[in-house]
Amino acid sequence: MKKLWINEIKDKTGETVELFGWVNVRRDHGKIIFIDLRDRSGIAQLVFTPKDEKLYKIAETLRSEWVLFVKGEVVERPKGMVNSEIETGKVEVKAVEVIILSKSETPPIPLDGAGHEIEEELRLKYRYLDLRRERLKNNLIMRHKVIKFMRDYLNDRGFIEIETPILTKSTPEGARDYVVPSRLYPGKFYALPQSPQQYKQLLMVAGIERYFQIARCFRDEDTRGDRQPEFTQLDLEMSFVEENDVLNLTENLYKEMVSKITPDKKITQSPFPCLAYKEVMEKYGNDKPDLRKNKNDPNELAFAFIVDFPMFEWKETEKRWDAVHHPFTAPKVKDPAELEKDPGLIIAKQYDFVLNGYEIGGGSIRTHNPKMLESVFEVMGYKKEEVWAKFKHLFEAFQYGVPPHGGIASGIDRLLMILQGEPNIREIIAFPKTGDARDPMMESPSEIDKKQLKELHLKVEKDK
Repeated sequence: MKKLWINEIKDKTGETVELFGWVNVRRDHGKIIFIDLRDRSGIAQLVFTPKDEKLYKIAETLRSEWVLFVKGEVVERPKGMVNSEIETGKVEVKAVEVIILSKSETPPIPLDGAGHEIEEELRLKYRYLDLRRERLKNNLIMRHKVIKFMRDYLNDRGFIEIETPILTKSTPEGARDYVVPSRLYPGKFYALPQSPQQYKQLLMVAGIERYFQIARCFRDEDTRGDRQPEFTQLDLEMSFVEENDVLNLTENLYKEMVSKITPDKKITQSPFPCLAYKEVMEKYGNDKPDLRKNKNDPNELAFAFIVDFPMFEWKETEKRWDAVHHPFTAPKVKDPAELEKDPGLIIAKQYDFVLNGYEIGGGSIRTHNPKMLESVFEVMGYKKEEVWAKFKHLFEAFQYGVPPHGGIASGIDRLLMILQGEPNIREIIAFPKTGDARDPMMESPSEIDKKQLKELHLKVEKDK
């Protein structure tokens, strides 16, 4: 007899089944004891009567969150006892065998309800319990569905999923790197990727033409409700494309995803609006406008693309120009010499993807001309030798036939936060950090012992 998911018993009337799960609640009704057994799929009502004295005594001992094996017959519930709120509400299981697989202490946090009223620090400390609640389970299931849809959609359109390294090189890309000391090479460090940007461009040089991955990215920057030290994005790149090719692919992917996975959601405008950066800044005062017709409607999705960003922005504190997106974005000029004339007027082949007032993605057509790329870094204040020291691998690769290419990276965490109506992205991540980048459950970040420090050739200086 194979193990069943609990929700499968709705069609098993008259059959003997074997179930595994957690005690959701025990209810004593006179001489009858009801146990609600829970697994990921749903809840089954178990029935115990004094006729089977041994089983009845076991049922009397059962407590919430104990883990059970149960064997029993699926029968129709008596008239008037049907529970329309659960999938198995028309049937119940008359137990003939119960084995207690594991007992549970009283949980330190209540597991019924949405859990929003519980202090977040406490919820994250006991996240493995917090995840037992229906809301968070459904968030993780939705995450799975969205990612599976993305994979299938891109696979059907000739994309290849390729993993890129997590241990890479520290390069200037706009945010602080998380760095990893090398034990074998004293004084040298790896960096965790802020994005797979350079690797996916190198895959275009390699002739892959259509790449994607569900990428983990790391940025050592201040956190807030829609940001974490590590996050997940749909990362993709294509060769021989222009801006509209990338935007059309993205729009069609998200339209079909909403239609198939969240059909209760309604898209405000289709095709998605494509708005110039200057226009939205003048009209809305920011570059991620909320274009919903009714901002109180959680089922309304207002997607839009923002295009024609400036290529450079002036950093007053550093007295230099910096790239608005990243240095690999192609400027809308043909001659590298044009970059030096007035960097502030140069427009980039950059685009952002926004939804309900959040930026959920961004990308660009890339610079594939090495001379143009050198000029971009020079405008940003880097000398040629500095650029080659940081990006030698990329410039060397660009000597061997690089195709025109471009792509986009779409944030999965923010998208799911909006789709699920959650207040922040921590609610749709299995094991998130707090708002100040700590993990109360694992108690990280944490100190490491002197032996490890010595192996890594590191010393820790305490703040004075």
